Amino acid sequence: MSVQPSAPPASKRAAITLHSLMKMYSEGEKISMLTAYDASFAALADLAGVEVILVGDSLGMVCQGHNSTLPVTLEDMRYHTECVARSVQKQHGRPIVLGDMPFGTYATPEQAFRSASVLMQAGAHMVKLEGGVWLAPTVEFLVTRGIPVCGHIGLTPQSVNTLGGYRVQGRTDNAAQQLMQDALQLEKAGAQMLVLEMVPAVLSGDITRALSTCATIGIGAGVDTAGQILVLHDMLGVTQGKVPKFAHNFMNEASTILEAMQAFVRAVKEQRFPVNELHAW
Repeated sequence: MSVQPSAPPASKRAAITLHSLMKMYSEGEKISMLTAYDASFAALADLAGVEVILVGDSLGMVCQGHNSTLPVTLEDMRYHTECVARSVQKQHGRPIVLGDMPFGTYATPEQAFRSASVLMQAGAHMVKLEGGVWLAPTVEFLVTRGIPVCGHIGLTPQSVNTLGGYRVQGRTDNAAQQLMQDALQLEKAGAQMLVLEMVPAVLSGDITRALSTCATIGIGAGVDTAGQILVLHDMLGVTQGKVPKFAHNFMNEASTILEAMQAFVRAVKEQRFPVNELHAW
């Protein structure tokens, strides 16, 4: 049986735009984000009410079987972005499609623009890049050329070898101050969203309150961020190997994948997920 349902009429499905997303942020409504890598799961995430679908380079691990995101290519990201965007457009969907920029594709602003253009032409509405202060000039370069940007700091999987593994970031005073500066500089450069991954809950709350035009999206970063993201396979409880401690299997409270996604959205909106005690580190 196909997992792709029929969509409600387009007239009842107001599209999410960056403007409406920022309105949600300014009014304090939590933003829900899930990864998806193909048309069927993108359609379900759309129907579940997810505001942002991230076509993540996490596909390298959950779809391709790699041990990290590093082997994922720009062509991989283009293909999967097209699959997701095509589904959203076909269903007259509402989510923003956010495309991950893979490792080695944004070393310079000019290279970043060429790479981002590939994903935007594939149907992405926005691109995501990993990095802090050093990335600010690239973010500004992209934004001034019409490409919306989501930053990503804290645990940045593309830098896993430099970071010494999948470790919590921002534990020391110096590291916390650096993450705060990273966030402020990325906002100043024009980033409109910022993923905080594996950051102590208190610090992620401080960063969120310090920003005014950039919505923070947490993953293993406590409940005080402007929104939450989970990897689809973690949320469905089908991840092979070690599951992140911050993940939650929403299939435990649902009988279908759609219901699990809806449960995730409700838990984010009602601030029942995540539980801050689990992210004190």
